[in-house]
Amino acid sequence: MSAVHTVARVLLGMAIVSSPFDSTWWKTLALIAVIAVALIGGLIDGVADGRKHSEPEDYNDLTVRWLSAGLLAGLITGIACWILGNHVVDGMGQNPIYIEVFVGGAFTALLIFVPALLGAAVGRRIGQRGNKQPAAVEPAEPQDALA
Repeated sequence: MSAVHTVARVLLGMAIVSSPFDSTWWKTLALIAVIAVALIGGLIDGVADGRKHSEPEDYNDLTVRWLSAGLLAGLITGIACWILGNHVVDGMGQNPIYIEVFVGGAFTALLIFVPALLGAAVGRRIGQRGNKQPAAVEPAEPQDALA
C-alpha cells in the first residue's frame, strides 16, 4: 500500500508540474486510485475470510490488520515522499519530515483503513453467500393409520 501511495504522489507531482491548471483532476485521480486499491484489497480479504469462516464470531480481525497496514504505509510513504520531494522529484512539495510523517502518514492511514474496512465488510457478505448450508429437513412424524 505504501508503494501505491508513493507512486501516486510521484505521478501527481510530475503531472502538476507539467500541467498545473489541471491539478484538481490529477489530485482527484490519484485519490481515487489509492482508495480503489485499498477497497479492492479489503474486498479480497473479506471474501477469503467469509469463505473460510461460516460464523461471524469466527472471523479474523481484519480491523487491526488494515489499521496496521495503513499506519505502516503512512510512515513509509511519509519518509519516502520526503526524500523524493526534497532530493529527486520536483512538484511533490518540500514539507519538513515531521509534517510528512505525522500529517501525511495519518491521512495515508485513513485513505487505506476506511476503504479497506468497507471492502472487507462487503467481501465477507459475498464470501458468506457461498457458505450458506441448506437447512436440514426434519423427518415428519409418522401418521397413525387409525386416526
